[in-house]
Amino acid sequence: MKNTPYKGYLGPRLPRDVQWERVQQVIRDELTDIQRRTLTAYYLDGQTLEQIARDRGIHKSTACRTLHRAENRLRRFLKY
Repeated sequence: MKNTPYKGYLGPRLPRDVQWERVQQVIRDELTDIQRRTLTAYYLDGQTLEQIARDRGIHKSTACRTLHRAENRLRRFLKY
């Protein structure tokens, strides 16, 4: 069976280490400090949104909104 490109094909995937390096670069360079701290606390430190909100003295919905904006920004910059 022949491999044929499909509509929207963007080429072969990057190696995992290159992908991880790109994610780190975008987190470091493109997110605000608050977005960066919220994203790393949630995904890397395993904190809940309630813990993040309590530690920062903000409402849970604010922490959730900040995380959502960080995720969207990360997706947008990693798209290219």
